[in-house]
Amino acid sequence: MSVYPAVSYVMPVLNEEGYLADAVAAVLSQDYPAEAELVIALGASTDDTTAIAHRLAAADSRIVLVDNPVNDIPVGLNLAIAASRNPIVVRVDAHAELPEGYTRTMVDLLNQHGAVNVGGVMHAKGRTPFQSAVARAYNSPWGLGGGQYHGAKVPGPSDSAYLGVFRREVLDEVGGYDETLRRAEDWELNSRIRAAGHLIWYTPDVAVTYWPRATPASLRRQMFATGVWRGHLVREQGGTPPKYLAPPLTVLALGASAVVGVAQACGALQGRASAAASIVHVAPVAYAGGLMAVSVKSLGATNAKAALLNVAVLGIMHLSWGAGFLRGLVAGAHTTVDTSRVRGKG
Repeated sequence: MSVYPAVSYVMPVLNEEGYLADAVAAVLSQDYPAEAELVIALGASTDDTTAIAHRLAAADSRIVLVDNPVNDIPVGLNLAIAASRNPIVVRVDAHAELPEGYTRTMVDLLNQHGAVNVGGVMHAKGRTPFQSAVARAYNSPWGLGGGQYHGAKVPGPSDSAYLGVFRREVLDEVGGYDETLRRAEDWELNSRIRAAGHLIWYTPDVAVTYWPRATPASLRRQMFATGVWRGHLVREQGGTPPKYLAPPLTVLALGASAVVGVAQACGALQGRASAAASIVHVAPVAYAGGLMAVSVKSLGATNAKAALLNVAVLGIMHLSWGAGFLRGLVAGAHTTVDTSRVRGKG
C-alpha cells in the first residue's frame, strides 16, 4: 500500500499495574506511517492500574480513556471501539506486547489477502519459574490444544485470531463483541465473521508476546472460567471441534477412576465386578505418564524442578478447563467470571 489508513488500538484493562505501561509503550512505539490512537477501557481496578493509565494519557494525547464499570472484556472492547474513530481497529491486551512493525505488517496482510481480520502467533513468556512453565505450556499443542495461533507454521485462513486487526466495517456489520459473554468472546465474534462470508487470516511470521498468569490459583481460575464459557458456547451452538473434548473427557475418566476406587475401598464393589471396573484405573496412570513424557520431551524441561512445574501447570490447565467445560455444557455459564486478575487472588 502506498497510503495506510489510520488505526485505532483498543485495550480493555483490569488490575494490570505490572503490565500496562509496557503494553502501552509497545503500542505507541509502532512504526506505522499513519495516524493512530489508543483507546483504553478502564475496568474498576483495585490496584494502581487506573492511576497509571491516567498518567500515561496525560503524557500522550494519542491515549483516550473510557470507563468500563462492569469490568467485562466484551463490554470494554465495544466501549473502546465506539469511542474510536479510525477505519482499522487493532485489538490489544495489557498482558501482551506488540512486536516492532506489527501494525504495518498486519494491515499489509489485510489487503494482500482480502481479509477482514488478521492475527499472528500468541508467544507466551514468563518472568518467574512458574510463569515460565505456564508459558511453555501455552506455546505447546499439549497445553491449550494446538490452535493455529499457538504456533502453527503455515499461514492461511483461520477460524479465529489472537487479538486481531480488523476492518471497522466488519465489526459494524456483525454487531461487535457479544456482551453476554465473559470469556471466549474472540472466538465467538470470529465465528460470526466467518458465517457472514468473510476471511480471517493467520500468519506465523508475527509473534505477540503474552504474559500468562503467574500463580497456580490465578491460572486455575482463569482456565476454569474459560472452560465454562467454551462449554456454554457449545451448549448454545450445538457443536464443537473435537480438539475441545480432550480435557472434559480426561476429567470424566479421572472422575470415574476415583468413584470406582472409593467403591472398591468401601467394599461396595467386589469380585468380578470390581475386577472389570478396575479398567478405569488405566486413566490416571496413563495421564500421569503422558504428562511426565510431555513435560520432559516436548516442553523443554532442563532440570527436575522445571519438569515438575511443567506437570503441575499442564494438570491445572487441562483439569480446570475440562471441569469448567463440563459445567458450562451441562448448566450454562450464567454469571461465571474470571477472577484471576482480582487483587489478592493471584
